[in-house]
Formats: sequence, structure tokens, C-alpha cells
Amino acid sequence: MGHKPKKEEASIKTDQDWWWFFIVIITLTVLTRFYKVTEPDHVCWDETHFGKMGSWYINRTFFFDVHPPLGKMLIALSGYLSGYDGTFPFEKPGDKYDNINYVGMRVFCTFMGASIVPFAFVTVWELTKSKMSAFLGASFILLDVGMITLNQYILLDPILLFFVSGSVMGMVKVKANQHNSFTPQWWLWLIFTGVMLAGAISVKFVGLFAIILVGLYTIVELWEILGDLSEPVMVTIKHFLARALCLILLPAVLYISYFYVHLAILNRSGNGDGFYSSAFQSKLIGNSLYNTSMPMEVAYGAVITLKNHRTGGGYLHSHWHLYPEGVGARQQQITTYTHKDDNNKWLIKPYNKDRADEDIKFVRNGDLIRLEHITTGRNLHSHKEQAPLTKKHLQVTGYGENGTGDANDIWKLIIDGSDEPISVKTVTTKIKLIHYLQHCILTTTSKQLPKWAYEQQEVACNPNIRDGNAVWNVEDNFFPKLPNVSFEMYAPGFLERFFESHAVMLQGNAGLKPKEGEVTSRPWQWPLNYRKRGTTESKQIINQRNRVAESCLWLFIGWFVHYVPFWAMGRVLYFHHYFPAAYFSSMLSGVIVNYLLQVLPRIFPEKWSTVFYHWSLGFLFSGVYYSFYLFSPLAYGMVTQGNETYIEMQHLSLAFSTLQTFCFHEFAPWKEMNYKNSSFVDIFKKLYHPKEREKNYVPNNKLSSINTTPSKRKEMKFTDYSTSSLVPPPPRFAPLFKSNKTVGDIKCSTKAMEEPEVTFLFQFGLIRDTVSVAISTLTLKTLKELACDFINKKDVTVKVPPKEMNYDEFLFDFVGVCRIQR
Repeated sequence: MGHKPKKEEASIKTDQDWWWFFIVIITLTVLTRFYKVTEPDHVCWDETHFGKMGSWYINRTFFFDVHPPLGKMLIALSGYLSGYDGTFPFEKPGDKYDNINYVGMRVFCTFMGASIVPFAFVTVWELTKSKMSAFLGASFILLDVGMITLNQYILLDPILLFFVSGSVMGMVKVKANQHNSFTPQWWLWLIFTGVMLAGAISVKFVGLFAIILVGLYTIVELWEILGDLSEPVMVTIKHFLARALCLILLPAVLYISYFYVHLAILNRSGNGDGFYSSAFQSKLIGNSLYNTSMPMEVAYGAVITLKNHRTGGGYLHSHWHLYPEGVGARQQQITTYTHKDDNNKWLIKPYNKDRADEDIKFVRNGDLIRLEHITTGRNLHSHKEQAPLTKKHLQVTGYGENGTGDANDIWKLIIDGSDEPISVKTVTTKIKLIHYLQHCILTTTSKQLPKWAYEQQEVACNPNIRDGNAVWNVEDNFFPKLPNVSFEMYAPGFLERFFESHAVMLQGNAGLKPKEGEVTSRPWQWPLNYRKRGTTESKQIINQRNRVAESCLWLFIGWFVHYVPFWAMGRVLYFHHYFPAAYFSSMLSGVIVNYLLQVLPRIFPEKWSTVFYHWSLGFLFSGVYYSFYLFSPLAYGMVTQGNETYIEMQHLSLAFSTLQTFCFHEFAPWKEMNYKNSSFVDIFKKLYHPKEREKNYVPNNKLSSINTTPSKRKEMKFTDYSTSSLVPPPPRFAPLFKSNKTVGDIKCSTKAMEEPEVTFLFQFGLIRDTVSVAISTLTLKTLKELACDFINKKDVTVKVPPKEMNYDEFLFDFVGVCRIQR
């Protein structure tokens, strides 16, 4: 038998090697991604959001979210197919999945996230035709602990990464099959790329970056086809039409189809109704506007709700709480609130009467009116005081008693776009309210008020009456004297709801703000793994360089378009937003590192170059694997608290995070205690070791809600001590803790305060507003000073004594408290 040609043998060997590399990548991916995927068996991080949304899809309950629907629908589908019934509340991280089939959703998200590793291998291979570059790039993603962690939970990010990486793989596969254009295989990859692009933009709007990348790549590809003078122009036109069909029209149709399914499934009223217009809400079963009948026109004496007509606008709202001292007049707060509530209801009255006449009189364009808040009986009011946040606007308050106020309660009602004295129609009429004396217009600024207003939206009176946010409509109209008519005719069609959904999502996305104490980040803080390298001018190296350079260019552009736009975003950002860019960064690193490992050995003699190459690869993979091994507990967790890895990781975490957060810059106790920086970790190891932890103070969460302000602290009763989880007080203190004495009864001075009072305040009270740090045992005098601070001040600071001291029964495990000074 004859021998096969050497080129054919080399090709067969290359194919075999490729498949061996690919099988190894697949095997390691399965082992690293699905290991301990069911642990922990409780809600983790943003599972509380996306698991809850999956439940809402299963229950068909409408909700508002800033992201497109596909990712959440896929999570819901995976849960439904795996037996999850949509009943688990997903209230907060840490809630146990007791008898709940959550595994299907976790496994689905993990599968989607795991797919990016083989996708990366194929992508780099098609760009470079280098198995080692492909293996390196895929390995960097494979052993990235952050990627593993992000992929193992019920989140949108692994689904987004699946579609983004699939889009890029499809993009390079189309280019690789260009010599077989218009064959079934070529069409398959082109359609695959279009489907992936539709999926990326339908999971999160940042999927648009993948569309930009594929668009740029396609433009370059078409330009190259046009520049091939051996082919007629008709070939370029056919390629353009094929790409327009599969990469523009197909994704657009799929994107709209996903929203159609989304709106068809979520047809029941939920807590997100208020973000949408009155007409939109009329399509939701269970909403007050669904198949409703109300008076067509608004009459004096009607109880109404007013909804701001801008996209995502809330309801005019009030409650019993007053503006705090220093924020304008201490009168009743007026806000907008995006949820339906009884505190949104107002009585519409003539300007000169506390009650409407018995005769029915319609509210007309140009009328002077007053609005009385139903719950509190106070009138909508404005005066010459600055608004809480927008200082160029005037403050809007609730004023008066039982509907009786003053002339600053009078508003002129104007129908937008009309000069005729026509009557106000429910839902459809757009109205403006102009203050009669101050000549300003009632508006919402879209600014979020502080916690004293429950983070609702600011309402103010704008002297600029052309304010575009100052348009309102009557949504609910309760008036039994008038006949009711059906509002089904105003229900919008699919396209109207489609466009409104996008307007609300985009506005919600732009308005996301960080919660207090939440760890956020900006793009400049995210890692950048791009490195430049040199080239030579030999023909062989130029060819190799061109392939590597082109690969690096497109991977760099992929990183660039998935990273740089975040710099311009005003919304709140988190570190996990970097992972799509990190995907490209890892592939780019694989290409560059492999190129360097091929070039650098040339500085050595030939006999040493191969040794250097393989040793370098060995060290590289060893380092990557060791990093994975060292930090893998962060992804997979530890089984028990007795686990050595758990103990060491906890020591590291406690010491480092505390040190990093405030000890280096805010508070340096070891300097006063004559400790060295290195011994600070030993303090934590001693006091936070699992065997010692049993002795430590465990705060009673039941009582944490009353420790927020000095005024509420003073209401704390000593009798509440019996409900705490602390050790019982000494017997001689028992009478005090059985009395009705409160914290407010304590005389705040180091001389007047008694030992049991200090014991109570220090052990029981310092829960909410302080950060516990192991430093030293405090003296009674210091404890008294701290107790006075606790009663009278919002920020509590401990003065640490110069050396450790003991005092009778004041030996505590948590022996120091400090407030982070902002």
C-alpha cells in the first residue's frame, strides 16, 4: 500500500490535535462549572431579583425591569420545565431553598455560562489558526474564578455572555467559510450569528456592543469582497443582501417577537404597573383600569388620582410625614410614587369652597381648584420656600386641616394644547396645574429624595411653566353621581406597548442609583489585560504578524466596545458589568502570550529555545492553575466552618476587608495600642476563630430597626433587654431591667450615669449605627462617653485607651466600636 502524502498526514494530525485540545477544554469546563452548582442551597446575591422575576413569569404577573425580557423568560422556562412552581418569594439573599426545585434554573444558567469557554476556543482558533493560542485564551476563561462564580447562579450575566460569545464565534465562522459562500454551512453560520445577536440585545441592552462589533467586522468583510476585482459587483450585492437579511432583519424580528411573548405572558397586574401609562395599565388583568368603568368626565367632589404623564412618571402622593427641619417649611411631604396606594387619592374642590355643591359641576379648562389629600385632609400647597433638592424651584407641601387652608392652596387647571373651556376627561386629557399666587407649575423633577421621604421622587413648583415634566392626567375617577363608561377603547395595541416599554426601560436604566453602603465601581477601576508587542520585517514573520495583529485588533475592538461605553454611563455600575469585556480580554491575552512565547525563545540558542518554550508554558499554566486552586473556594464555597480552607479564607477576608475599608485611612487602632500592622491579622485570627466565635456577641436583628435615629433610640426600654440574645445582666442590675425606664431617661454624663445603664447601652444598643472592631477592653469612663454619644448623636466614635484595661463585669468579646467618618 502506498503512503499518504506528507501534507495530508500533517492535516490529519492537526485535526486530531485540535479535537484533543477541544475535548480537554470541554471536559475541564464541565468539571469546573458544574462542580457544587447546587451549593449554597440558599438565595445568593442577585438571585433575589432574577429568581423572583422568573416566578412572576410563571405566575404571569406583570413587573418592571430595566432589562429586555429574554434572559428572564429563559430562566422562567428552565424553572418551569424542571418542576419549579413559581411560589418561592426570593425575598433576600440567605433565604433557604426549602423543598424548592431551584436546581434546574441554576444548571441552566451554568450551562449557558460554561458554553463561553468552547466558544472562546473556536473563536481564537478561527482568528489565528493556532491551537496553543486557542487553548491559552480558553484556559484563561476556564480558570477565572470570577467567571466561574458569575456563571453558577440564577443571573442574567451568564446568559448574556453566552449570546455575546456566540455572536463573535459565528462572526469568525462566517469569515472562515467565505470560500464556501452561499452553501448550507455558510448560511447556517450566518443565521446562527443573527440569532445570537438577537439574543444578546434581548437579554441586556449592553448586547448592543456585540452588534457594533459584528457590524464593524461585516463592513470590513464586505469591503474586502468589493475589492476583489476577480468577482463581479453582483457578488458583493448578494453578500450585502444576505447579511442584511440575517444580521439586521432576522435579529430585529426576533427581538420584537421576544417582546410580544413577554407582553402576552405578563398579562396580570403586579407591582410594576405604576411605571407605565394609564392606557398601558388598562391591558393588565386585575389592574383598576382593566375592563373598568368610570365617569368619562371629572366633576367637582370626585376622588381622583393624578399620574405624571411623562414616561415612567409616578402618582401625586402624600403621607403624614413632614419635611425635616432645615428643608423648607416643616409641612407635610408631597412626592410622586410609582406604586398604586391609597395615599395617591385626592378630592378635587372649587377654589372658594371646602366642599362641592350638590349639583354636578364639571372641572373645565382654566378653572381655579384646590386638591385635598384624602388620607390626611391637607391641601396641595406651595409657597416661597426652596424645594428640597432643586433649589431654583419652590417647595410643594400639604397644608391646612380637614380641607381648610389658605390662598396658597389655589391652583389654576390648564388643559395642555387647548384654549377652549372644555371639561377634563378621565385618562385621556393632559392637564397642568399652575399656582395661582406664585405663578409656578406643579412638576416632578425625577430626583430621588433621601430616606426621610422613603426615596420617593421630588415634587416641586417650577417658575418655568414650559416644563415638559409638568403634564398630568387623571387616572382614577370616583364619583357615584355620574354614570360609568368603559375605557376598553383606550387600551393600546402591541406596538404602542412595545415602544412605551422601551422608553420606561431606558429611563429606568439611566436613573439607577446605588443603595446606601452598596459596593459599586467605575470603569477605570476594572482590570485592563492588553499588552503591546514588537514585530520584524521578514516575509514569514510579516504573514504571521498580520494574522496575529488582525486577531488582536478584532479582540481588542471587542474588548473596547464592551468596556469604554461604560465610562459615559451615568447609571450605577458594578464590577460584574466588566465580564463581557473580560471575555475578550482573556482571548486577547491568550493570543498575545502565545505569540510572545514563540518569539522570545529566539534570543536563546536553538537547542534551548524549545526547552524555554515548554518550561514557560508549564510555568504559565501552573500559575493560572494555582490561582484557580487558591481562590476556587470563593466560587465553590466551603462545606463546614471547621474546614481549614474556610478558616484561612475567613481570616484573610476579615482582616483584609476591614483593613482596606477603614483602618488604613480612617482608624488606626494598632498605633495607639503599640501593635505593628502585621500583628493586626493575628488579633482577628484570635477573636474570630470559630472556637472563639461562640463566645462573641450576636446582635438581635429584631431590634435593629429602632436604632436608626437619636429620637428613636431614646424610646428604647430597658425591659426590652430580656428579648435580646445577650447574656443576662448581673443580679444586682435586675430591678433596672424590670422597670419602665427608657434610654431617654438616662442622664448623659460620666458622673451621673449608672453601671447598668452603660451595660445596657453598650451591649444592647450599639447595633445599627456602628461598626464593631476588635481593639481593646474599654474603661467605664469611656463607655459612658460612648453611651452619651449613642443617645444624642447619629455618628458614634470610640476613644480607645492607650493600653488594655479591665473593669469588673465590662469584659466583652466585641471590645471596641468606631464609626467610619465620611
